[in-house]
Amino acid sequence: MAAETPNLSLVTPTQGTLSGTWGNTVNNGITEYTDIAIAGTLTLNGDGAVTLANTIGSASATNIGSTTAQYAIIKVTGTLTTTKVITAPSGASYSKTYVVLNNATGGSVTIKASGQTGVTIAVGDKALVAFNGTDYVRVGASAGGSDTQVQFNSGGNLAGSANLTFNGTALTANTLTPTNALGAVYGGTGLTASGTDGNVLTSNGTTWVSQAPAASGLTRAQVTTISLVYGF
Repeated sequence: MAAETPNLSLVTPTQGTLSGTWGNTVNNGITEYTDIAIAGTLTLNGDGAVTLANTIGSASATNIGSTTAQYAIIKVTGTLTTTKVITAPSGASYSKTYVVLNNATGGSVTIKASGQTGVTIAVGDKALVAFNGTDYVRVGASAGGSDTQVQFNSGGNLAGSANLTFNGTALTANTLTPTNALGAVYGGTGLTASGTDGNVLTSNGTTWVSQAPAASGLTRAQVTTISLVYGF
């Protein structure tokens, strides 16, 4: 006879029982489950909601299947036409963590407790989630990083990430396209487009203005001098 632990459902043989089957029960109900709980990956392919549940090993079989909940890592592959919803075990005294990898194309992945909203992982993204007694939540700040570090994800939710590279030390913008004009007080021109060829930039105290040399009050000689000195 064997009972089970509350979180991973590992068998706990009762003293004096399982005569002749003790070894199989331990291997199928403890060893194999400990292995997948630490380093095992459950792969879920394509569309369709999935409900995970703890399975229990016995003397005759591990009973580990395609919806066994004790895995450490959940990897979603294939093509998704909508959000794939994974409902994982929950309970008042239950606790569990998962690393969720959305390696699919076309749709996001949500992992949650029954009746809750859970955590949604975008295409190409990954997350470490934990059950907090009510629902599965993302572990750590959702934006990542800290006061002195920046989290950089190449792909996923970072649009145009091919123009942003990180070599482990410096974050470099190969092509930077601001949504709004950069004001003069921040070192910009305040312009949303390039000035007219042959014009000069003059400050009005707030922003820069592109205008013809005559309108700026500068002579051609002065404009030429400014161009030579500052490389305009």
